[in-house]
Amino acid sequence: MAIIYGLHPVVPQKDRIEKITKALKDGAVMLYPTDTVYAIGCDLNSKSAVERVRRIKQLSNDKPLTFLCSSLSNITEYAAVTDEAYRIIKRLIPGPYTFLLPATKLVPKLVMNPKRKTTGIRVPNHPLCFTLLESLGNPIISTSAHITTTDDEGTAPVPSGKAESFGKAELFDCFLKLVDIIVDDDSDPGYQVSTILDLTESEPIVLRRGLGWEAAAAWEQD
Repeated sequence: MAIIYGLHPVVPQKDRIEKITKALKDGAVMLYPTDTVYAIGCDLNSKSAVERVRRIKQLSNDKPLTFLCSSLSNITEYAAVTDEAYRIIKRLIPGPYTFLLPATKLVPKLVMNPKRKTTGIRVPNHPLCFTLLESLGNPIISTSAHITTTDDEGTAPVPSGKAESFGKAELFDCFLKLVDIIVDDDSDPGYQVSTILDLTESEPIVLRRGLGWEAAAAWEQD
């Protein structure tokens, strides 16, 4: 059964942050808010926790996982960033964007795309996420928390198109027995995903239009 931590959205309580980050370092999995949707997350470097996240989301090992970084300099530790990619990322962060980039050796194989050796990285515009990242000292896995329902065969994801009909109480109920920690900053769950930009080639490619798409498109006018 998950422990629910109520946190101030702008100035999170230090003692609760310390308890959460200690649990993450010990391999805990959490449900937490971001600047897009509620996400399932864990310490990037905890193999057992990453494996649990995959089981919760029913993801095979060939499906890459996105993770959060605290800054552009932090991104460059985990990804190869060209001058053009650097310019684009610098302009857009923090914000609702996922950048697909070539992974460095610091990215666990269990997280990256095994064929392309790429990884998805975000720098969210969310004070609570930033505080957790700073306290943990490692990137945090961030995969959208789909609502789940119980059927004859166990749990199954509800189609994303129906997610808007569920509130935070239903979301928490669904994950109460699946994760170790639920972070509640008193915000409502978001339903708009991030914009995904592929920055692995010389020209950026939009793989998904989500929040902030208009700002991301501004590079075409440069």
